[in-house]
Amino acid sequence: MAEPRLKERYKAEIAPELMRQFSYANAMQVPRVQKITVNIGLGEAKENARAVETATADIATITGQKPVVTKAKKAIANFKIRQSMPVGVAVTLRGDRMWEFLDRLLNAALPRIRDFHGVPVKAFDGRGNFSLGVREQLIFPEIDYDKVDRIRGMQINIVTTARTDEEGRRLLEMMGMPFSKERA
Repeated sequence: MAEPRLKERYKAEIAPELMRQFSYANAMQVPRVQKITVNIGLGEAKENARAVETATADIATITGQKPVVTKAKKAIANFKIRQSMPVGVAVTLRGDRMWEFLDRLLNAALPRIRDFHGVPVKAFDGRGNFSLGVREQLIFPEIDYDKVDRIRGMQINIVTTARTDEEGRRLLEMMGMPFSKERA
């Protein structure tokens, strides 16, 4: 099987350019994407038992990997949640699946968002990791609109080996992440 095209581009163009731009002494210092986590919080799971199944199917379709059902660690009476009740689904992508998902996110899903002006530059955590909230799973072309029971948002976290937000932003920018024009 061939390497994912974004991974090839990273090795051929992006890594050498980052090494030159930030003047790293060693190739291992160059920031790279370590993992991507995708999760959906399911507040409605306490009323709708099928919500977990449909969210699991959606994430499995989008990422190509079966997600883990996350359960409540402790009971919270105000939210009517008991301990070990399902509250979401999450998947961690690494390797070629991660590169394929990132490529689809950047080139197929994000351009499909209505009134899209770029992702916020402020969504970095201070250590070069990026968090992105998506309002609906329908932006992914793999999802069949007719089979969707409810529109659900999802959280996408891109964990990098970058030490600063500037390095992480430049890495994602060179991969094609469409950041909004206003600066932080």
